[in-house]
Amino acid sequence: MNEALSQPTAPTPMAAMVDRACYRRLHPYKYRLVADYSLRIDLRPALAIDHPFVTLSEDGLLTLRVHYAWDGPSGPALDTRNFMRGSLVHDALYQMMRLGLLDHLEYRERADNILRDLCREDGMSFLRAGIAFYAVRLFGERHARPRTEPTQAPVCVPQGRTG
Repeated sequence: MNEALSQPTAPTPMAAMVDRACYRRLHPYKYRLVADYSLRIDLRPALAIDHPFVTLSEDGLLTLRVHYAWDGPSGPALDTRNFMRGSLVHDALYQMMRLGLLDHLEYRERADNILRDLCREDGMSFLRAGIAFYAVRLFGERHARPRTEPTQAPVCVPQGRTG
């Protein structure tokens, strides 16, 4: 038996002071990565982007970090397996545009093409992938414009009574 694992750990001073549990709702997010995911894409920013949950190198290596959250396919689209990777990458690229890390006027159409291409690679029919592409072309512009990302206020609950 590993002694380091069997030894009880003393509570940290910070842990002793916490008298409530605080959390954030994930709305509007439905999915969260359980491991880092990297993919080389045909989108090359002038400068590398390094954000806490996403990086994009000058040569197109996109890395989404563990716990990255996204909302899956948007609108009336169904959350099918052949849509999930495309929606993951597309949502990350649009988020970088909203944050001003990628120029939405320069990169939005390429991001929409990447969505269609990944969906096709993952087995989506040509027709459905085309509909998804045209939907984001028609309705996605406002979601790519730079703006402050909304944050959910933390919700705190008191510590339960013991004994």
